[in-house]
Amino acid sequence: MTVHLPDIVGGGYREFWHCRKRYRVLKGGKASKKSATTALWYIYHLMKYPEANLLVVRAVANTHHDSTFAQLLWAIRRLRVSALWKATEHPLSLEFKPTGQRILFRGFDDVDKLASATVPEGYLCWVWVEEASEIVSEHDFDKLDLSVPRGALPPPLFKQTTVTFNPWSEKHWLKARFFDHPDSDTAVFTTNYLCNEFLDEVDRRRYERMKDAQPQLYRVAGLGDWGIADGLIFENWEIRPFDIAALPASYTRVFGLDYGYSNDPTAFIAAAADPVAKQLYIFDEHYQTRMLNGDIAETIIRKGYAKERIRADAAEPKSNEELRRLGLSRLRAAIKGPDSIRNGIQQLQAYHITVHPRCVNTVRELSAYVWDKNADGSGINRPVDRDNHLMDALRYAMTDIQTPHPDAQIPQRRSEWNAADFRGGWG
Repeated sequence: MTVHLPDIVGGGYREFWHCRKRYRVLKGGKASKKSATTALWYIYHLMKYPEANLLVVRAVANTHHDSTFAQLLWAIRRLRVSALWKATEHPLSLEFKPTGQRILFRGFDDVDKLASATVPEGYLCWVWVEEASEIVSEHDFDKLDLSVPRGALPPPLFKQTTVTFNPWSEKHWLKARFFDHPDSDTAVFTTNYLCNEFLDEVDRRRYERMKDAQPQLYRVAGLGDWGIADGLIFENWEIRPFDIAALPASYTRVFGLDYGYSNDPTAFIAAAADPVAKQLYIFDEHYQTRMLNGDIAETIIRKGYAKERIRADAAEPKSNEELRRLGLSRLRAAIKGPDSIRNGIQQLQAYHITVHPRCVNTVRELSAYVWDKNADGSGINRPVDRDNHLMDALRYAMTDIQTPHPDAQIPQRRSEWNAADFRGGWG
């Protein structure tokens, strides 16, 4: 059986495909086929180089299954070599059966164990860091980089770390390290949906509409340009893994829900706030179009939040009542009033916000939520009414968090939320 590789991979990635530099860094928009092309490259080249092995790394180890692992399995099927590969799910790994070569999957949530990754056959010479914008600490990246790949390699093997990501923030260390001052060991690439000949016309029209309706989002998600800081509403935030159960008792868990249907998604957010320390941790989200109220209730119940106080959009009293009848008995309308949007934003701006890497839509909205402008380009004290569904839900969630007087003594208490009751559902 013969496959014609250019037909499988498509165009737009020739230089990336043939690059052998130590660091191959690829930023791209959504639907730019960057992850698909990278997965195809690894499967093809692992079969080409019999002693090569691959380590795939993400910020959080348990996010691999539905992302990189699934993408590499897709690449195996796409290249029509499924009979030659063995997939194992516990722990995640892929093995090229003729030689015993391995693809290992690890996370930066246990960065010290990355250095101990080993393979039974050949050399661990390649590393793929996927969704690298989720890696908050450059120091953690350095730990990995100094450990893997390691040792001298026999020709024709070569060491290479491939970094792929969506460029949501120009303030990320990836820009300063690899793009602002690249050295001779680094090759950088930018791709977008325009080079993806496998998109259908429906998808292409979606991006063309985004160009006019959501220009800032189009810059990043469409064209793969850096998310810009100018005019951002929230700047004091970061992406970082954390254990929600390890937060102290001073944190109160809050939940918010914003309704959507066909064009706008239904947005649900879960966070923990300390109004004294001014720290806010966002630990879960849901973001989906065409959800009926029954779907919303089922999703929130499945996530384990049925007994929580959830603040929802006050403009939907009928939906709020139906959700209560469907099992979300503590759901309440968010308190609205004059300037509630601006006041809610000001409340949130006082916090340092930490977003769990799993909350990818929250990251996207924080990166694109900006102040509106007058016709002359001057800013006005009103947010642009888009890219804000989770931001609205977050404002609703904070309804019950009162800002304390600076001299107030806040008693230490545990919220009604119990870590033992947290039953998963990061989806």
